Amino acid sequence: MSDKSRKKSKTKLQRRPAARRPEPAVEESPWLELKNPHSIRAAMTHRPEDVKELVFLNEPAGLWNRLIEMAEAAKIPVRHLGQTDEQQERARKQKKGKKEERKGHSYALVAHRQPQKLDDLLQLPVPEGRQGIWLALDSLQDPHNVGAIFRSASFFGVMGIIATKNSSAPINATVYDTAAGGVEDIPFAVETNLNRALKLSRRVGLWNLGTSEHAEKSVWEVDQKRPWMIVVGNEQKGLRRLVLEHCDQICQVPPLGETSSLNVSVAAGILLAALRRS
Repeated sequence: MSDKSRKKSKTKLQRRPAARRPEPAVEESPWLELKNPHSIRAAMTHRPEDVKELVFLNEPAGLWNRLIEMAEAAKIPVRHLGQTDEQQERARKQKKGKKEERKGHSYALVAHRQPQKLDDLLQLPVPEGRQGIWLALDSLQDPHNVGAIFRSASFFGVMGIIATKNSSAPINATVYDTAAGGVEDIPFAVETNLNRALKLSRRVGLWNLGTSEHAEKSVWEVDQKRPWMIVVGNEQKGLRRLVLEHCDQICQVPPLGETSSLNVSVAAGILLAALRRS
């Protein structure tokens, strides 16, 4: 057999690499591990039946003592877990980070708050003397941004928030802790199709206000008396093209300095303040 034939023969005998088995789906835990005492207090206030337990590794102090009182009143178990010698030594060496150490070793296990149906969210009654404002989040991927927006929404009395399901940050423990109670206060829906949600918001009488740093209209020119659905976009890409097409108006927060753009959660807070200024 010639050398060329041998090479061909070897090539035929080579096996294809075995196909990789799909990774097993990771099940979402039914419990959130919340570490911000403000988010825990809000959960205890709004839905104590969904708080499984409080857990301490350090001696509780400040607001944590108040949480123990609330837990005992609601018959929520409180566990005090002793530290190992190694943990105690580390805590002594990290005197500067003492508060952070205590916070990091205290937490509550809380059930996820269930989202509302979109139709119900959009038809919530608006308090007398106020125009209704809703928020839609188009593919936000940083849970800290989502949490900060929930916090601002609670501060400014937003009626509800629509979050997107795909390519978006889940409403997880980071969102709850960053919101410092805002997730408990603001009803929300999680939608696969944001365009459908914006069509429905129009049908129930809302106006969709898109946001873009390239818009010609300033937020200060927007009619404050209309019931608005403010739509903010992804941290890098902004609003998707089809989402922009479903907006009745598009506005921007006009820059006064050299920096031309804002973090999405900061921009959302300014937009809410601008529409609530009267």
